[in-house]
Amino acid sequence: MPLTVKDMMEAANAVVKRVDTASAQVLLGQGGLLLDVRDAVELQQTGRAKGAHHIPRSMLEFRADDSLQSHDPELRKDRPIVLYCAAGGRAALAGKLLKDMGYHQVYNLGGLSDWVNAGGEVSEP
Repeated sequence: MPLTVKDMMEAANAVVKRVDTASAQVLLGQGGLLLDVRDAVELQQTGRAKGAHHIPRSMLEFRADDSLQSHDPELRKDRPIVLYCAAGGRAALAGKLLKDMGYHQVYNLGGLSDWVNAGGEVSEP
């Protein structure tokens, strides 16, 4: 039977821990990476969490595979990665993808609004 988005979200949420902004900031203070997986247009419209690295969800596999020339050196399997998107769905799916690729410390912050509502700073678009 083919998977549905609901099935994929349930699987992602089962393996990618959701964290609040305070917990995320602790992870970042320990050398973690804050990763924005939204599209570039969204960043241009709303900015991004201050200090966040950007890799669009559509390119994550290619940036996360360290055997490829397109690998992003910010993605390392020895550091915590805290993902966010607009509402948390893409961050959960991206987190599961990273877990499937061997990244162990992967967390879902939710959406940019979760960061902002908890007092997180935003870089202007």
